[in-house]
Amino acid sequence: MTAATTNPDNDLRVEALDFHHPFTPYNVQLQFMRAAYDVLEKGNGQVGILESPTGTGKSLSLICSTLTWLRNHKRQQYEATFEATAAGMEGEPDWMVEATLRRKRDELARRWEEREAQLERVRAREKDLEEKAGRASKRQRLDDGDDEGPSSKGKRKALDEEAEFLIDDWHDSTDGVSDDDPLSQLSKETRALLARVGLGGAKKIEEEEYEAEDEIKASRDLTKPIYYTSRTHSQLTQFIAELRRPTFPPSIPSELLSKGGQGDRQSNEVVKQLPLSSRQKLCINPAVSRLGSLSAINDRCTELQQSKSDAKCAFMPNADNLKQTHQFRDTVLAMVPDIEDMYRIGKQIQVCPYYASRTAIPGAEVITLPYPLLLQKSARDALGIKLEGNVVIIDEAHNIMDAVANVYAAEICLSELRRARQMLGAYVKRFGKKLKGENRVMVARVGRVVESLSEWLDGASSSKVDQGIADPNMLLKSRGADQTNLYKLIRYIQESKLAYKIESYMSHAESEQDPSTAKKGTRSSPVLHTLVSFLTALTNLSAEGRIFYEKIAGSPPDIKLSYLLLSPTHAFSSIASSARAVILAGGTMSPFDDYKAHLFPTFSPEKITTLSCGHVIPSSSLCVWTLASTMPIPAGSSSNAAAPDAFEFSFQKRSDRTMIRQLGLALLNMCSVVPDGVVVFFPSYGYLDQVVAVWQAADPSQLPSKPENSTPPTKPLTLWDRLTAKKFVFRETKGSSSDEVLQSYTQAILSPPPPNPSSAAASADPKPRQAGALLLSVVGGKMSEGINFSDRLGRCVVIVGLPYPNMQSAEWKARIEYIESSTVARLMATHTDATNGNGGNGAAAPAGAPPTREQAVAQAKQVARDFYENACMRAVNQSIGRAIRHRGDYAAIVLADRRFATDRIRAKLPGWIRGGMAPGTEAKGLQGLMGAMSGFFRGKRGGAVDSCS
Repeated sequence: MTAATTNPDNDLRVEALDFHHPFTPYNVQLQFMRAAYDVLEKGNGQVGILESPTGTGKSLSLICSTLTWLRNHKRQQYEATFEATAAGMEGEPDWMVEATLRRKRDELARRWEEREAQLERVRAREKDLEEKAGRASKRQRLDDGDDEGPSSKGKRKALDEEAEFLIDDWHDSTDGVSDDDPLSQLSKETRALLARVGLGGAKKIEEEEYEAEDEIKASRDLTKPIYYTSRTHSQLTQFIAELRRPTFPPSIPSELLSKGGQGDRQSNEVVKQLPLSSRQKLCINPAVSRLGSLSAINDRCTELQQSKSDAKCAFMPNADNLKQTHQFRDTVLAMVPDIEDMYRIGKQIQVCPYYASRTAIPGAEVITLPYPLLLQKSARDALGIKLEGNVVIIDEAHNIMDAVANVYAAEICLSELRRARQMLGAYVKRFGKKLKGENRVMVARVGRVVESLSEWLDGASSSKVDQGIADPNMLLKSRGADQTNLYKLIRYIQESKLAYKIESYMSHAESEQDPSTAKKGTRSSPVLHTLVSFLTALTNLSAEGRIFYEKIAGSPPDIKLSYLLLSPTHAFSSIASSARAVILAGGTMSPFDDYKAHLFPTFSPEKITTLSCGHVIPSSSLCVWTLASTMPIPAGSSSNAAAPDAFEFSFQKRSDRTMIRQLGLALLNMCSVVPDGVVVFFPSYGYLDQVVAVWQAADPSQLPSKPENSTPPTKPLTLWDRLTAKKFVFRETKGSSSDEVLQSYTQAILSPPPPNPSSAAASADPKPRQAGALLLSVVGGKMSEGINFSDRLGRCVVIVGLPYPNMQSAEWKARIEYIESSTVARLMATHTDATNGNGGNGAAAPAGAPPTREQAVAQAKQVARDFYENACMRAVNQSIGRAIRHRGDYAAIVLADRRFATDRIRAKLPGWIRGGMAPGTEAKGLQGLMGAMSGFFRGKRGGAVDSCS
């Protein structure tokens, strides 16, 4: 299989590089590493969109290429400083220049040696502790010290409610902190504490000096860290495990390692990696971590830092535990820790890993963090992350645009607003007379905002329309809420901890009324934190987002407001415009156009490198087939004309019961020749239910005629009966646990139970042939992403139809409308100084000529259409990628829809799938498929190389 890249000319320049791969890399891995290295070396805002199929060692290739570049770049930067020193001494005697350079080189080598020796001692100590204690359970949270458990019921009753729940006096002031300062998001007490120990924002971190490690600061000034992000913590943990495998040469020039006469110097240097996460993952204070929700943990943590608090957090870094904080820093830099290691180390040393990790940022080479912490600017600011001049790597980036939208998404239901109104009323009733000045005014404004949102939703719930777009200006029209400064109101709620105070009081009050809730440890739902998230969404640019309402069926029925970011362009621009280089990597990145158009719309083609790698498997291990119809299409037939029995599962045609039965028969034939596991992906849960209902119903053409004698007729087998006779059948259902289904499916293949002799199929066939299992899933469902159907679990993957999103939904209508309007505006703005021409007939403008408005509209409609189609194809490609997970794996991929034969759709499949597709399969029908699959799997059983054609 071949790889396609837009910049092959740079291969020779990187050919001689040693990427320090722990194994002998495949050709596709070398191509991937060369492309990634080249993107980083070019810098200056370069972007790489790199696709490498699952099972090709993508993570290890990313690590080896980026760390090789980082270490090379560091050495080059050191050499550049020596050259600059020599240039600055121009005119001085040669012996003086040489002495100065020798002193600088020796000092650098000495400091590097001292640091590495110190970290080696820490590693030895950690290894000794692990051997003594064992690691039976890395993450065993100790609940000692939880002063809010059932045993403290007596203390809770004696609690001074005013001291605990009453809001402190608040003034509209940021205490001299600029809104541009990342610390402005934090409370005054938090800022003061962080300033004392140098753990706060980026400014403090950059100024921090290490007692015995000044060279770390010098190293950081020369080269900034690589930020690596992925979707989930489990994916980050897998990446960190891979990061421990390769070894890399030191970050100082090689000639320094051979001097000094101090014995054998290290030939390798351990990677300094630091994982960052939220308080929810890292908090070691049991009284705080037990609160559960992230917002409640954040508020309680910052409250414990306030000077008026009687119960300060004992784990916060401060002047008294500076030694433990430095020990934590050295330990995490000496190891290659994951999040669970960070928690464990903090627990051992008795210092907060969330805050203490800030001290390790200057010495880290790789910083790993989940999507939300990187993609949201406020989260980056709170962590002190500055991306200027840094390298950003986004893994599993096929869903990066959805991830950006999800980070900024927010929703709130009418039932939650009613609950918020009830909580506010109870709080004001208890503490209203104690509220003074600004607090009284601001709490009243919160109440008016809640009332206005509730009234709007009450009105929408009585309308006949189930969903639509809400005008943000109308949401706060009543009760004078439109006069409220939302920015000030949000800041008030955050700084005063109003949401936490009210929800804590309500939890306390409810436990007083019903002690069983305290015993169960239940807390009221954080509806006021939900309100803050929604109000924050209202302050986003109105042009890039929309607010939708949707009725929710249930008992009682409900209605919700939701904010959707229509375009990730503006939100992602702070990353794209500031980083030295950005790499988007994934197993199924095709098609690439969306990333260029919506993440980097202003970037020139020279700034973007794309690469689609082939697979590591031989061509004989892949059989890709387009099943366009059941019968072969005669030669000479129009390629655009659909056969009478064509498979086309479009929304207009997919309810055809005859076509659904033909699909079942085709699947039945496949199950006869495919060993072990077959996974079928349908466009939606609703359509899967419809298909199963047809298969379980009796076929009208198979119904027996009325018998002449009194012998009752034999009930004909349904398609479902016949499928269950071939394989054990499992089905993914919406809202159910995928783990259970997956476990049963796996067990049926690897450790199959005996056939069921009581089934209808077994009664008709004395020798049931159940072998393997059939799993019916949904594109975009839980089985389509992150699940490994390797080897026997996925010998065949069938994609039924093209899962286009519902164009009639309010959300997709708004998306398409926004893309069209923003594209027209961008195209016209590009040529504001040019004159319109070409007659305005919508034809393509000559090269270099400005487009007319009609041409811009036509082009914008095509961009919107591509976006819509690409959303479908990304989901298809992700489902296809569930199979073939390593070099020794093999599988058949069946695309059951005639539209897969069109050039436009086929071009959006991954390159390795296109390369494995036998030509002309769409015309050969089911008979051709069965012949090809029989030969393919027969060849695999016999060890022969048999192509799928």
